[in-house]
Amino acid sequence: MDYKIGLLGRVFVLALSLFFLAYIIGNDAGVFAISLFIILTFVQLILLIRYAESSFKKVRQFLDNIKQNNYATVYPVKFDGTETDDLHIEFNAILAKLKEDQLEKEANFQYFRTVFQHLSIGLITFEADGSVQILNTAAKRMLNIDKLSHIREISGINKELYQAIDQLRTGGSELIKIAHPDGIMQLSVYAIELVLRDTKFKLVSLQNIQSELEEKEMEAWQNLIRVLTHEIMNSIAPISSLAATISTDLKDKINNKGQVEQDDLQDYQMGISTIEKRSEGLINFVSDFRSLAHVPLPKFTAINLKELFDRLDILFQNQNEAKSIQFIKTIHPTNLLLFADCSLIEQVLINLVQNAIHAVEETPIKKITLRAFIDDNGKIIIELEDSGKGIEEEALNKIFIPFFTTKQKGSGIGLSLSKQIMRRHKGNLQVKSKIGEGTVFKLIFNA
Repeated sequence: MDYKIGLLGRVFVLALSLFFLAYIIGNDAGVFAISLFIILTFVQLILLIRYAESSFKKVRQFLDNIKQNNYATVYPVKFDGTETDDLHIEFNAILAKLKEDQLEKEANFQYFRTVFQHLSIGLITFEADGSVQILNTAAKRMLNIDKLSHIREISGINKELYQAIDQLRTGGSELIKIAHPDGIMQLSVYAIELVLRDTKFKLVSLQNIQSELEEKEMEAWQNLIRVLTHEIMNSIAPISSLAATISTDLKDKINNKGQVEQDDLQDYQMGISTIEKRSEGLINFVSDFRSLAHVPLPKFTAINLKELFDRLDILFQNQNEAKSIQFIKTIHPTNLLLFADCSLIEQVLINLVQNAIHAVEETPIKKITLRAFIDDNGKIIIELEDSGKGIEEEALNKIFIPFFTTKQKGSGIGLSLSKQIMRRHKGNLQVKSKIGEGTVFKLIFNA
């Protein structure tokens, strides 16, 4: 209020001076009087400007303090009820609140930085030019370094790790094996690209999964040994028992110098034939296992999926027509190309189509749909859907385990082999099924 009164008073005096100056000039007063009023008017104008500047000077100083994050300034308060006093009180309150917010922000930053540093997962953030912003303790320990200024320095530790970090895009991951004084490490590398205040940077996480892999590997070996033991014992036990029976009977005949009857010869022949068949079954089992353990490396070429689907249609045409199975093919776009090993991918699809035929041959609606498309993430997807009875949930969790099968004459090799082929292609094979509705197998190829 005092500020308004002072300002209005000075404006009034200036206006009054201008009025008298105009009056004197209009009445032809003397030069002295005119000069006096001009000087008086000029002095009033200067005083008005100075008064306005003195009032806004503190506002400018206050704004400069905020701009420079200087919240320690305290404006004097005399408690005399003036407008200046009220202004200083408001300034001090605002600066105190800003200082409190700054302290809280710094405390939060230190909290998250502490959490960041103590995470068991290694974390690295770096800008587009490669300059490292943050390197936490776990990452230092995994890389066996004390500091990291530029992400390119990782190439001196492990070139494959540097290439993975440099080339991975948001959502991308890769497994890298590196040497460490504590032993070999299997690092799961995951990357996210972010933009903060128009600055691009990448967040990379490093997780040592060596112990988990070793545990899973041991579990896989135990499961494999259990399966092999079960299958081999199932084949060897009757062979051994039958061979022992024939051997004992022949030994008795020889010791007693008895004659071998025609019926006995037929029994021996049948027993030996049974041993032969079971031996062949065991050989085939070992052969299947050997093929599973030696999946060849893919030879990548451009595959026209329409031509591949047409070949599959022709290959299964007789079976589909004989069993009245409707085989549907859809590709979007129609000229979609896949970069993969044609023979291996064709083998996977043959296994899946054959399984789908078995699944629908005893259902009222016999339909198999083979489709290919590009998803929202740019990945090429091949889906095979059947209208079969579906797969029980318990079996669904085991269908990719070697030698597990729900079919009486199945070997349990096809799906496990298909899964390995997809892994060789850096892709994945997934399955979804609903009882009474059917099953969908999805081949996912990363972009």
